[in-house]
Amino acid sequence: MRSTSPKLVICGPPAGGKGTQCELLVAKFNLVHLSTGDMLRAAIQAGSPLGKEAQAYMDAGDLVPDALIIQVVLARLEEDDCKQRGWLLDGFPRTQAQAEAMLAHHIVPSLVILLDVPDEEVIKRISGRRVDLATGKTYHITFNPPPPGVEVVQRSDDTESTIKNRLAKFHDNCGAVVGAFASVATLCKVDGMLPKEDVFATIECSMTPPGFWSTLWSKLQFWKE
Repeated sequence: MRSTSPKLVICGPPAGGKGTQCELLVAKFNLVHLSTGDMLRAAIQAGSPLGKEAQAYMDAGDLVPDALIIQVVLARLEEDDCKQRGWLLDGFPRTQAQAEAMLAHHIVPSLVILLDVPDEEVIKRISGRRVDLATGKTYHITFNPPPPGVEVVQRSDDTESTIKNRLAKFHDNCGAVVGAFASVATLCKVDGMLPKEDVFATIECSMTPPGFWSTLWSKLQFWKE
């Protein structure tokens, strides 16, 4: 019997609001929230063969290969909690190859959520960040300025040039991921500049099964008769 549990992939630029929407979706639908970093750490802590292989790369100071990350993610999606409660993939797939690997293993999302935020807004949100090195607390020069007398610095990966490079890669990869799922999943493209409640409401409406409202209306009409 085919599972009807929600299977969601969420995409969006850095500082695009993915974290907020993930929290809301998990709270409302009790989904298993999955990020690549968390899955790798869990595999390592569990001492699984894949986890041990990933640990070896990390101990050597190397990046975990894409092929191994894909195996870790696919194995996690096959666990009972994901099958029973549904899942929300955050930060995966990042590339067309990762999306195609999911499809090759018959793991198909029911909904792909794309948070659309203008590059200028992303740059403003990130480049304005400042960190208090003494406490580790993060501020923003516009939205949450530091108190007088607090010395803050800008992280090297929060500079405008770095952000523009990240955005260029995001746009290339995101388009490929959405394209890979275009024929098998519903796409929900949301204006990420809307209030978070409106963004969530749009996503929630997109999760309604096709034909739900027409079926409900037919039943109501039947009972009226």
